[in-house]
Amino acid sequence: MLENERYGEAVRLLQFLLQCQGQEKKHYDEWTALLQWLEAAFPQYMNQEPETADLDDEDISEEEIARRHLRSKLEEDAGYGDKLLRMAMDGPLSDQTMLALEQLSYLEQPGIDEELIRWLKEAKLHPLLQFRVVQTLRKRGHEGIITFNRGNMKAEIEVESVPLKPDQFPDPIIRILERVADQTEVHEPTLFYFAQELWSQFVMAIYGTDDYLSMLTDDDSMLDTWAAALHQAVSETLSGGRAEEEMRAMYGVTDTMRFRYEQAYRSVKQFVMAGMSGL
Repeated sequence: MLENERYGEAVRLLQFLLQCQGQEKKHYDEWTALLQWLEAAFPQYMNQEPETADLDDEDISEEEIARRHLRSKLEEDAGYGDKLLRMAMDGPLSDQTMLALEQLSYLEQPGIDEELIRWLKEAKLHPLLQFRVVQTLRKRGHEGIITFNRGNMKAEIEVESVPLKPDQFPDPIIRILERVADQTEVHEPTLFYFAQELWSQFVMAIYGTDDYLSMLTDDDSMLDTWAAALHQAVSETLSGGRAEEEMRAMYGVTDTMRFRYEQAYRSVKQFVMAGMSGL
């Protein structure tokens, strides 16, 4: 919900969860902290009826509401922009980090772009956080190419081309997931749900790298290779997986394509394992 800027729904869900019983105390503490952050960052979504929670005024966009809120915060505290930067840059990767970046998207204050770019170039950031930072720069209207390290590779990213939503990724990225959907939606709907979530995170984490660029092709065999690798990685995570030969046959990945398949599979699997280990 937060990734898709559905803040009203997120507020109502957190309020509901806090009324439920039987969960561990740490869960309630996390939900409370996140709700308090939402209340401070987006007060317009608090204590509103569901049908109006996302509509403050028909003639005022959500972006304008966010800008007005930030202007009022700056009037109360001239250092609020610097506090947002510190909150995003100094804390651990969390939902609050993402919310701070979201607010920075609308902050009309000089020097923000330069600070975010310096952070990208100098700090060792999680690849998903790197992508969110570049998204923030695009929302702020920054243009041009930024070069920085993504893992062990150097990436050159054109800021104005960075997708802001899943459906804005290039067609080959979407078609790879569609291939997995064709094989799983009917008989393995749970697996497809996880494949969809993993693919969304994975393509953001590798955006701009050689792996990502290898997908941007009209070569159907390359798309089949990545689809098979994604399906295999998710299948192993959930239930132990299928034999490699069976998976390759399902997607028409021939022996001549096996090396590319193994490279793609290794890339997806490394991302999965990094997530499991908390990296």
